[in-house]
Amino acid sequence: MEIQLKQSDAKGYAMARDNEKRAGMMTYSIAGPELIIIDHTDVEPAYNGKGVGKQMLYKIVEMARSKNIKIIPLCPFAAAVFGKTEEIRDVLKS
Repeated sequence: MEIQLKQSDAKGYAMARDNEKRAGMMTYSIAGPELIIIDHTDVEPAYNGKGVGKQMLYKIVEMARSKNIKIIPLCPFAAAVFGKTEEIRDVLKS
C-alpha cells in the first residue's frame, strides 16, 4: 500500500493506492500555519477493515510532526483513532 500526501492552497489529502488502484482518501483543511482539520475519510469497500484509514492518518500525523502542526479530527473515524491510540496524541490540538 502506498500513501501519498498532496496539498494545495487551503486543502490537502492523503491517498492510499494499491497497485495504481485507489484504496482510500483522507482529506484535511489548513486552518492556519500550525493547524489542520481532518474532515473526511473514505475507504473503498474492497479495503474496509484492512487498516487503510489508519495508514492514511499515520501519514498525516507524520507530516504534522515534521512541520510542528496540530490536528483537529472532525472526521468521526480520525477522532476514534485518536481516542484509541495514545502514541499519536502529541499532534492533537488540545
